[in-house]
Amino acid sequence: MVRQDAWNNDEDLTLAETVLRHIRDGSTQLAAFEEVGRRLSRTPAACGFRWNSAIRKKYETAIQLAKKQRKAVKGKKGHVENGVDYPRSVNSGGESAPKGIVGVFDEVIAFLHEQREKLESAGAAEDANELAEAVAALRQENEVLSKELNKVKGDYDIMKQDYQLMINVVERAAKRNKNTADNLS
Repeated sequence: MVRQDAWNNDEDLTLAETVLRHIRDGSTQLAAFEEVGRRLSRTPAACGFRWNSAIRKKYETAIQLAKKQRKAVKGKKGHVENGVDYPRSVNSGGESAPKGIVGVFDEVIAFLHEQREKLESAGAAEDANELAEAVAALRQENEVLSKELNKVKGDYDIMKQDYQLMINVVERAAKRNKNTADNLS
């Protein structure tokens, strides 16, 4: 049974994206919670609780990346490309070089690959847990059915013996009747 007010994946993603954007932009998480609350018709407190209790742990790498981007934007002048101000990165010679949209996309892609691996490994663990639970339930059911089968087999053996005794009694009675009839004639 799922609660009516349960958070779904889309809402979690909206919360994460908004908080990460606010971190990158140098805003506060409280402002992010208020924005998400308005978008999702939830209270900022509910958004903050969800972020701190479940979502933040999944986005540790992204949070660090957002903080680095915020620091890079604050500490160094970036360059403008297609109307967007991008941070500058330091090349191997120690010189500042424009990161550009390709560099930002590379970081985002690397982050997304990392998140996919985490989700896949978590999914495999969940599948293994579900499988182990199913096996345990089937073993328990097998044990119950085995006990029932043994009881039925025992009852069958008793009925078989009783039937055989009854057949023997009927055969003896038939023999006696025949002997009595032969003696009378």
